[in-house]
Amino acid sequence: MIGALLVAGASSDAGKSVVTAGICRWLHRRGVRVAPFKAQNMSNNSAVAISPAGRGGEIGRAQALQAAACGLAPDLRFNPVLLKPGSDLSSQVVLLGEAVDTVTATNFRTLRPRLAETAFAALAELRAEYDVVVCEGAGSPAEINLRDTDYVNMGLARHANLPTIVVADIDRGGVFASLFGTLALLDAADQALIAGFVINKFRGDLGLLQPGLDMLQRVTGRPTYGVLPWHVDLWLDAEDSLAYGRVLGRPAPPCGTEWLDVAVVRLPRVSNATDVEALATEPGVRVRLTVEPAEIAAADLVVLPGTKSTVDDLDWLRRTGVADAIRAHAATGRPVLGICGGYQMLGRSIHDEVESRLGSVAGLGLLPIEVTFDKRKTVARSVGTAYGMVNAPAYRMVNAPAVGTVPVRGYEIHHGYVSSADPDLAPLLTYADGRAEGAAAGHVFGTHWHGAFESDEFRRRFLTEAARLAGRHGFQAAPDTSFAAARERTLDLLGDLVEEHLDTDALWRTVMEGPAADLPFVPPGAP
Repeated sequence: MIGALLVAGASSDAGKSVVTAGICRWLHRRGVRVAPFKAQNMSNNSAVAISPAGRGGEIGRAQALQAAACGLAPDLRFNPVLLKPGSDLSSQVVLLGEAVDTVTATNFRTLRPRLAETAFAALAELRAEYDVVVCEGAGSPAEINLRDTDYVNMGLARHANLPTIVVADIDRGGVFASLFGTLALLDAADQALIAGFVINKFRGDLGLLQPGLDMLQRVTGRPTYGVLPWHVDLWLDAEDSLAYGRVLGRPAPPCGTEWLDVAVVRLPRVSNATDVEALATEPGVRVRLTVEPAEIAAADLVVLPGTKSTVDDLDWLRRTGVADAIRAHAATGRPVLGICGGYQMLGRSIHDEVESRLGSVAGLGLLPIEVTFDKRKTVARSVGTAYGMVNAPAYRMVNAPAVGTVPVRGYEIHHGYVSSADPDLAPLLTYADGRAEGAAAGHVFGTHWHGAFESDEFRRRFLTEAARLAGRHGFQAAPDTSFAAARERTLDLLGDLVEEHLDTDALWRTVMEGPAADLPFVPPGAP
């Protein structure tokens, strides 16, 4: 029994991640012991995972979501190689959760054997432990300029004998040419593993599409397992912040009489933009990603999210006028929130000999802190309480309970740390061991914790205070929004779509038995 599948894509953002998650949830609901896998991910959206030996590290956030679809905690082996772009020419290499090197076009071939060996070993371990491993490819398997060094698409499939399906996004247009061309640019041995296709994000009458599906099968000899519809509620845990569009999700009508408008700065190297998704699940909260200074200055709440390149993105803020817009917004007393790299930017100065290596640079000056970068990266899951404090006057939000009574969970991934702060600066959060974390200085807030706003009570109280500071006295936080439940609904929706719109019997046979033995070669093949 093969017990594995590779979900490849005709292009980037074809829907590989969500299709993989949907297949994982479908199998999990059938009682199959299933795990996700992506040999190499290139993304600044990461999550904290744990190795079998208990060591913490980073994996791609999409693989953390896929793990949840399988009913599993994130495991470092689910994404053994993570590349985090710091510029257009280089990326930090995270190997089994630990930052080990920087990769460029010139040294990739040197690093590739080590990366591939680690990925292949991780997949072998997972296949020995689980009934099925659903693997996700990267980009397109037909990137012919990269095939000789590939170990995440057909290079992985060939190494591990993985049956492969190719997903294409019909919303982009040219779906049949994309699927046919992807197959036709592979050599015979690669083509022999391509079992069939899935079309994603379809809107309209399936009857109009059927003649094309029939013709695609005639010219390739391979079936289309099904056509997944476009669905408005599939937006949580986006792999790439560019997938969001301008407004996140479908903002529900407010519980009170006013909306709360949240502007999130779309930084060039934004990381973990998913932090603001929890805000967007709240009724009456409109969250949009923007680079427009006018929108930022006019918003009720401005959020500076995380970034892989804090100093470079800070320079971008200044060059584009966004920094002035943030200061203008703060000057009116309306709230500003910084998360991780965004928090670091709000301080007086940043001392960086690690990431940008530019030494000391001035921050935005909205928080009385200084940040210093350390070569050691903090990667941890964090637990604590909100509005706790250490050696500082208590900061109390309006109608907040006693200090330290609101539980908060999050995770940390950062090189920078607060090396200096005013002694009377109140923290936003407090670790379980009593240490202070973050800052709450009137209407300016910051924290290194990602995921903190997934804690429902903390999120509600923060939004209530943000609305008060913005003068939105008619805003009322919903009393019962559960972010965890919203994520589970998304995963169940993905599983439902797979069950309803794919030929799951044929897909199961492919997973367990591999592709058909008589699949034809489609010329011209690899150049």
